[in-house]
Amino acid sequence: MSLQTSTPSPVSSLYQAWQTLRAEQPRLRARDAARRLSVSEAELTASRLGVDAIRLRPEWPALLPAFGELGYIMALTRNEHCVHERKGYYREVSVMANGQMGLVVSADIDLRLFMGGWSSAFAVAEETPRGMQRSIQVFDQQGAAVHKVFLTDDSRLEAWHPLVERFRAEEQRDDLDLRPLPEPPQARPDAEIDVAALREGWAALKDTHHFFALLKKHGAERTQALRLAGSEWAEQLHTAELPRLMEEAGAREVPIMVFVGNRHCIQIHSGTVSNLKWLDTWFNVLDPEFNLHLQTAGLTELWRVRKPSADGVITSWEAFDAEGQLVVQLFGARKPGIPEREDWRALAEGAPAL
Repeated sequence: MSLQTSTPSPVSSLYQAWQTLRAEQPRLRARDAARRLSVSEAELTASRLGVDAIRLRPEWPALLPAFGELGYIMALTRNEHCVHERKGYYREVSVMANGQMGLVVSADIDLRLFMGGWSSAFAVAEETPRGMQRSIQVFDQQGAAVHKVFLTDDSRLEAWHPLVERFRAEEQRDDLDLRPLPEPPQARPDAEIDVAALREGWAALKDTHHFFALLKKHGAERTQALRLAGSEWAEQLHTAELPRLMEEAGAREVPIMVFVGNRHCIQIHSGTVSNLKWLDTWFNVLDPEFNLHLQTAGLTELWRVRKPSADGVITSWEAFDAEGQLVVQLFGARKPGIPEREDWRALAEGAPAL
């Protein structure tokens, strides 16, 4: 991946190469096209400046609440193996004073934002076989997509141009100042982890949000901690159980929470799922307001995890890829201060451990 690009033109060589590739494979998505062309998705998007893209100022505390002006939209967050699409309204947006973290906590668009690595944003208005598709796309310092917002047929189209013009960058340049991803810290061997202290700290948890701090305190990676916690707190399952759980939750109309994220954004759906379909190795939820596209071939570990809290034990299913990255996480739908649903717990505890 190149780390710097030059001043754009509507017919840049990268844009031309992309159009040639699109002519050969019309259904190829931008993320996959970027990989084929050995650039980041942000660089590919920047090559569109002067064609159908406008660079926006990365003023996140002002830009994020402005998405609410667009009305009913579709928010998209993904990682390497899973895409989470949720329709609704951007409401109740808050950004911490330091600008590093934010929340969107409306009933439909529910996000946890980690903005320290956010870098660039573009407004894209693209002609497609289905008509004009308008979106605002946010990328990180490595050029990977963090979060995207798409207009729908029910969005407030009249708000699009004023919003884009208000945040339009003065210089429409495609230099992105991309940075290599920092090397992850070296994992500690199991023998260096105080397993007894880890289990003691786990048993003393009062809030599931404190779990990350527990891992950090003991220097344990997430899947490593699951292995070491003992069967009281974590049990490994066969990865094929994950779509089966979602199918059973759909059949029984058990409301669930589906978390999908990357390093800089986590998106959450709360509610039931019903229209579930397989396409090759992709498992899909195709409901009117919530779509999920899970590449099951990318899952290498699945765990049933129990964490104590002030509201009782909270049970989740956590799926990981070969690099130990969390792909998708499932909980029973609940609010703080309310115990876990019994119907969810019965489902989550039903699958046999390996």
